[in-house]
Amino acid sequence: MSIDSAPEIRSGKQQSLGTAAARNLATTTKSVPQMQGISSRWLTRMLPWVHTDGGAYRVNRRLTYTIGDGRIEFSQTGAQVRVIPQELGELALLRGFDDVDVLTALADRFVQRDFEPGQVLAEEGTSADHLYLLAHGRVHKTSSGHYGDTNWLGVLADGDKFGDRYLLDAEPRWEFTVKAATAGTLLEMPRREFIAILDDSPTLQAHVQEYLSLPEQRQNKHGEAEIALSSGHVGEAELPATFVDYDLKPREYELDVAQTVLRVHSRVADLYNKPMNQTEQQLRLTIQALRERQEHELVNNREFGLLHNTEFKQRIQTHEGPPTPDDLDDLLSMRRNTQYMFAHPKAIAAFGKECNKRGLNIGTAEVGGHHLPAWRGVPLLPCGKIPVSEHQTSSIIAVRTGEDNEGVIGLYQTGLPDEVEPGLNARFMGIDDRAVISYLVSTYYSAAVLVPDAVGILENAEVHPRG
Repeated sequence: MSIDSAPEIRSGKQQSLGTAAARNLATTTKSVPQMQGISSRWLTRMLPWVHTDGGAYRVNRRLTYTIGDGRIEFSQTGAQVRVIPQELGELALLRGFDDVDVLTALADRFVQRDFEPGQVLAEEGTSADHLYLLAHGRVHKTSSGHYGDTNWLGVLADGDKFGDRYLLDAEPRWEFTVKAATAGTLLEMPRREFIAILDDSPTLQAHVQEYLSLPEQRQNKHGEAEIALSSGHVGEAELPATFVDYDLKPREYELDVAQTVLRVHSRVADLYNKPMNQTEQQLRLTIQALRERQEHELVNNREFGLLHNTEFKQRIQTHEGPPTPDDLDDLLSMRRNTQYMFAHPKAIAAFGKECNKRGLNIGTAEVGGHHLPAWRGVPLLPCGKIPVSEHQTSSIIAVRTGEDNEGVIGLYQTGLPDEVEPGLNARFMGIDDRAVISYLVSTYYSAAVLVPDAVGILENAEVHPRG
């Protein structure tokens, strides 16, 4: 048949069933509900989780002699910065001193001072006649080496101080040099002002006398009470007697909770369950959201989160700004057997760029079948729960894990009523007069740092590219 003999084809008349109508008789293939907020949750996956009876975990340690070595906090009004009087108790000399009037008088003696990059704030060998509190900025601390070279002593940043150890000395001299690496602000108080307040305050005099009269406690480099031992002797030498003293007030970690009430209408639960169960899918996505919140708390919670529960001695600053191989080497050297490092993806990218500048290979490690960035064989795992500040700085967390390894552990309780996953349950709450079914979904968790050097942090690492 010729084309001319088929006018119905030329006119475009439909010859078969259209796809739009055919879809009415077809069965579609559906995905389960998707959720963009699900992350890799490497921190949750890498922590060993320990069952915690009674909802609390007590960390017993050897007795440690604590001195005031924490960070100092400040109040700020506009450009004016002032030290909070009670924060002066972080100075070793003033630890435990609670006379607010005297502390306020000391705080009033501090004068604000801005500094510029390259400025020398204290010079080795000169008179140490001031106490300095670093409110903002980064400074480098160095000293002269034995052979005339320069020894790197570290970086001081927001909340650090220097000069406090010389307050009671007659003619103190700086034993190191402090040089500004960035612009910043500090508060300074002349040593003579402290002496004047000391002379006028009987309570401060009594506190200082008590401080000076304390017997020197024998302790190891970690501050733990020393265990007396003898070695290298011959014959019938008298051996020292000793015992291992324990901390009288060990810390207890209580399980925290994240909860929500999941509601599903009975009509939906009854009629719309094929091919997928609506209640199961609602619960699955709710659990994912709770697990994301759980990991966020493991990082950021002020009671047990790693960012807030790492000792100040285990925190270091970057040498210049971005995280460099030298910075990560310093972080790794602070503890034995570092197993993992966690960083925001932007921080990992910034570290990769610094390696590229130096022509270094960042390396990889296999973790759970995944090939991930690594440094010195230690996996550098992404954790988007680590915050990036408004100044585009972040932190890198290094951890050792496990009870047997005296590391960091996750805490949970298993065997809960109506348990859906370990440490997570969904309990039926009933049906209200609007035919809405309610389930209480709860997850219980915490984290414990068994010894201080189990976790360390590289702070204030710049994550944006420099121009």
